[in-house]
Amino acid sequence: MVNFLTLKPIDKISGSIQLPGSKSISNRVLLLSAISDGTTYIKNLLYSDDIIYMLNALRKIGIKYRLFNKTECIIWGCKNIFQYKPNISLFLGNAGTAVRPLTAILSLQKNKIIITGDDRMKERPIKDLIDALQQGGGNIEYLEQKNYLPICLKGGFSGGNIFINGDISSQFLTSLLIAAPLANVDTNIIIRGTLVSIPYIDITLKIMQDFGIIVHNYDYKKFYIPAKQKYKSPKEYYIEGDASSATYFLAAAAIKGRYIKVKGINKYSIQGDIKFIDVLKKMGAKIIWGRNYVECIKKNILKGINLDANTIPDAAMTIAMLALFTDGSSTTIKNIYNWRVKETDRLHAMATELKKVGAIVTEGKDFIIIHPPKKIIYSKINTYNDHRIAMCFSLIALSNQSVTIINPECVSKTFPNFFNLFNKISHWKK
Repeated sequence: MVNFLTLKPIDKISGSIQLPGSKSISNRVLLLSAISDGTTYIKNLLYSDDIIYMLNALRKIGIKYRLFNKTECIIWGCKNIFQYKPNISLFLGNAGTAVRPLTAILSLQKNKIIITGDDRMKERPIKDLIDALQQGGGNIEYLEQKNYLPICLKGGFSGGNIFINGDISSQFLTSLLIAAPLANVDTNIIIRGTLVSIPYIDITLKIMQDFGIIVHNYDYKKFYIPAKQKYKSPKEYYIEGDASSATYFLAAAAIKGRYIKVKGINKYSIQGDIKFIDVLKKMGAKIIWGRNYVECIKKNILKGINLDANTIPDAAMTIAMLALFTDGSSTTIKNIYNWRVKETDRLHAMATELKKVGAIVTEGKDFIIIHPPKKIIYSKINTYNDHRIAMCFSLIALSNQSVTIINPECVSKTFPNFFNLFNKISHWKK
């Protein structure tokens, strides 16, 4: 049986929504709480597939926690002394925010442990992280295909001078940063190439600081981390709303709004995707900031934009959708090679599906150019089991055309309630 959802043309968008917690912050805080000295009470935790993979993995390696109402969690920290039997295996699906940091942390342990994932995770790169951990003494074995999961960790990571490539994924550096303070030797991390998605590194550094860790950052080209530090629980941690998830609702208002109020974030968010709102304003929307919300109001017909999206790769997908609703001017989104190593090859997937609905699209190695169609065409959208593609193409319903989303349940990776909330703010002609 084919699983699909057809969205009818939406006449108006209005209302307010409460954002779920940030995925990036949730999985970082869960892991840091687990390795800390003390008990942490986490509020507004995201409850989605990626978070469940992290929680299940933590339990399997001996971490005790209690989950309340799916959004609150008490974790008893283990002081980085995990209790698990040798040779156990952690299956982490396609959750990069679980696979990469757990790989680094568990490289500090003595017991052998296997880390694996689903078919797509086995295609996603991990070589740069493994190379970096091996430079620091990590004993790591590839079990199937070299440079990809599954891997067997045999301990040994002790810090030192480490070179790491920065041009594929910021998650590699994030993972190394999280593990380095617990190493026996001071660590110097030197970045090769251009570091992508720097705002995600800022999230990592801010949360590490909240847990009492010192990291010296030399203009994102070198990091010095003193050895034998201890993560200390901040006792309570509130997860701010997911800025990436906010983009779909704010974009909807800019396309066909009256207005949308998104609660749970503010202009001081530590998430890089908050910069999407500046782009939205440049394209022609009206933005109003509140104490703990942002409101978007349709003001003018949107204008195309030429954008270097290296720092906001997830939000840039929503900008690609906005390009369909501009005044006829084209939109260029560049410096987005890392779209190709996400849940799917997002650059090729977005180009393919945008063409289906009538856009003229140029797909480059690390850029995409989108010319809006005179009229959007009905299409069945292949989501490639990628949550962001499913959420992005829901915006097609804001044209005068329906859209069918194949495998809409893939949004459970980060936003299980997305279509319910999207329905809540949508209004149809009677």
